[in-house]
Amino acid sequence: MVGKPLNENFRIGVIGAGTMGRGITQVAALGGLSVVLTDAQEGAARDARGFVEKMLARAVERKRLEQKDADDALGRITIADSLQGLADCDLVIEAIIENLDIKKKIFKQLEDICRDDTILASNTSALPIAAIGAECAHRNRIAGMHFFNPVPLMRLAEVIYTPFTDGAVIGLLSDVAERMGRTPVRVKDSPGFLANNAGRAWYTEGLRLAQEQIAPPEDIDRIVRDAGGFRMGPFELIDLVGLDVNYPANKSIFEDFFNDPRYRPSLDQRLLFEARTLGRKSGRGFYRYGEDNAPLIDPEPDMPKTLPKKVWIWGHDKTARAKLAALAKAAGVAVDTAKKPSKGTPALLAPRTEDATASALAVSADPARSMAVDTLFGWETRRTAMTPPGADESAARTLLALLAADGTKVTRINDSPGFIMPRLQAVMTNLAGDICQQGIAAPGDLDIAMKLGFNYPEGPLEAGDRLGARLILDMIEALYGYYGDDRYRPSPWLKRRALLGLSLKTPERTSGSSS
Repeated sequence: MVGKPLNENFRIGVIGAGTMGRGITQVAALGGLSVVLTDAQEGAARDARGFVEKMLARAVERKRLEQKDADDALGRITIADSLQGLADCDLVIEAIIENLDIKKKIFKQLEDICRDDTILASNTSALPIAAIGAECAHRNRIAGMHFFNPVPLMRLAEVIYTPFTDGAVIGLLSDVAERMGRTPVRVKDSPGFLANNAGRAWYTEGLRLAQEQIAPPEDIDRIVRDAGGFRMGPFELIDLVGLDVNYPANKSIFEDFFNDPRYRPSLDQRLLFEARTLGRKSGRGFYRYGEDNAPLIDPEPDMPKTLPKKVWIWGHDKTARAKLAALAKAAGVAVDTAKKPSKGTPALLAPRTEDATASALAVSADPARSMAVDTLFGWETRRTAMTPPGADESAARTLLALLAADGTKVTRINDSPGFIMPRLQAVMTNLAGDICQQGIAAPGDLDIAMKLGFNYPEGPLEAGDRLGARLILDMIEALYGYYGDDRYRPSPWLKRRALLGLSLKTPERTSGSSS
């Protein structure tokens, strides 16, 4: 039998007293579990215990924790001077440097030290679990237990299984995660596991938009925050994490998936990385930072005030047309009701998947006097508008004035199929579908992981269902047809469910189906 019951005598060993190891120790002790902490560096484990003591004291001061609970948690933490001190542990979690050879050596040593039923888990964020345990004799007890930094604040734990892992091990690790106050998600061993895999779409498509000069990083971040509801934009987060962390992660997952174009890194990001402009930590990345470590960003330009005398409107559906008509009416701008725009009348368009160029040509509007606006994301919070190349700037300014007439923020970008947020969302949902198709995680777990691990306002599949799987598929197919780039190939998971009119969370087989 692999693994002991999770009871009051259950003991966890933690190897590594760095940021992750001490965080795991803290949440385990607060969860009522006994913890033995060890580190190869002399004194590091004791320093880590002292750090946890300070964190618990701070929680008491802020009235987030009772003093008795803090004292009890600290009393559950003991220090071992070597790996030998983990001999009686029921579970050992390794949280050391991301080096495969060192981890393999540690796991081989643990096999000689620990009981045969002791579960061995790695907190690695990127290295294959199967490779870490490749030289072990009892591979059925080896799994991954990946926490997110900072551990005390991040409520997600990925429980990772290999082809050899006993199902009981995954069940027990999930129970342990819950005792620690984390939400466990079960993940198949694969590059980036779940959250770091699914999160690549947000980064890489944001980087693609900037490299293609659709919009600068600050405008993309503004749209993602205000129109998309995210706490931070992709460039803000890359600078916060550091390009020395994010770029190698992007590059590693791209290479680990055999250069799948879905994960292709950005040339702009590589150049910043090679120049050692790493973000906040170096004072410059995609943004420049001042003495207070705040980004130095030019203020947004004031919106024009001169409204058009008349406007011709077109929307991809009744809802979009109604939004444009109501905006014009409230601003006191007459609407040209002819089938085609009268000569000289600017056209305000609300396309679904097309860029402004294709939209104007499709409705016989003058591209030079046309502007497209996103009505799917940010209509009430931040509108995204774009014009074809060669647009008449005087006409564009009157249309911007109309879009901003009710006080809503407006960001103008360069022409792009899918604007910013619809394009980003389609790519994120499409990759999420592929992850489900490959069996890396269940749909429900994927959405949970992205909300807890990356602070998404909604899971990528939830967002796809809200917008409609058919819309997401149309957007992806439009991008694929426009660019001819395999990064936009539609996921079979997305395509089938869109064609069938099913939720993107629909499994391949319903419960009770024969195998």
